[in-house]
Amino acid sequence: MKSALTAVMAAAVLISPALAAPACAQDSHAAHAQAGGHGHQHADFESGRFHVRIDGPEHPVGDVILIPGLSSSPEVWDALTDQLKGRYRVHRIHVQGFAGAPAEANAEGPVAAPVAEDIARYIREQHLEKPAVIGHSMGGTIGMMLAARHPDNVGKLMVVDMMPFMGAMFGAPGATAESVAPVADQIYAGMSTGPEDAYRAQSAAAVTGMIATEAARAGPLEDAANSDRRVSASAFRELIVTDLRPELAHITAPTTVLYVKFNDPRMTPEITDGIYRASFSTMPGATLKRIDDSAHFIMLDQPAIFAAEVNAFLE
Repeated sequence: MKSALTAVMAAAVLISPALAAPACAQDSHAAHAQAGGHGHQHADFESGRFHVRIDGPEHPVGDVILIPGLSSSPEVWDALTDQLKGRYRVHRIHVQGFAGAPAEANAEGPVAAPVAEDIARYIREQHLEKPAVIGHSMGGTIGMMLAARHPDNVGKLMVVDMMPFMGAMFGAPGATAESVAPVADQIYAGMSTGPEDAYRAQSAAAVTGMIATEAARAGPLEDAANSDRRVSASAFRELIVTDLRPELAHITAPTTVLYVKFNDPRMTPEITDGIYRASFSTMPGATLKRIDDSAHFIMLDQPAIFAAEVNAFLE
């Protein structure tokens, strides 16, 4: 079972990169938003790690930061943004190197940890008062880093389908960040230097497997294709060797974790529940909730349920 689960999770995280909307969707989304009188703007913030789109009223009830996953773009949050922007100021992160954005500072080395540090700086420089932070997949890892390392900056945290140590799925029971490093290095080499056609085919297959709703796949597939291959490879390697379990106790923000059953017929909902409970055992105050009938991109497969969970989380 372990080897099967390893393969599943490897595919899952590789897939998560692809779940964003097409780069060309930026213009169409802006036009759509402006038609409704709420066109987004870009934050006045200097960073080589990401840029930020802002939607919302002049006098919001609060701020919400949305962080997408590997190789994803801000459009993955379009439906949620449309629901929130009437009351909240929504800050959508676009990581450099993903979904058509130039790699800039993410061209070499880790991605998630430096992005988390710059989001902390963004919160300070924009004078945001304890914003709610919602992160999907790799974005969930960034959210956990941010909330653990800068607890005073985060008001609430929602992690969407991500565990604090993804590397556990790439090794034997009791795996550590050090023990899975060789596997991470091998995966990085394959993703960054393997044949281009094979990489693109695997990436597309991964994205397809992570979105159950066929009509929702086109944008994320295009975003995966438009992502910088080396940035995605570096970020994926970093996720495998990052173990945040010892840091979870530092998180003071109320935390909700939404997740789906592992995509393996031998992995029952109960087994999935147990794995998540064990993964977040150092954070006993976290609320864990499984969302059924959904693949990895809950916001695309179950938008109404996801929006209801977010509204309850924010209230």
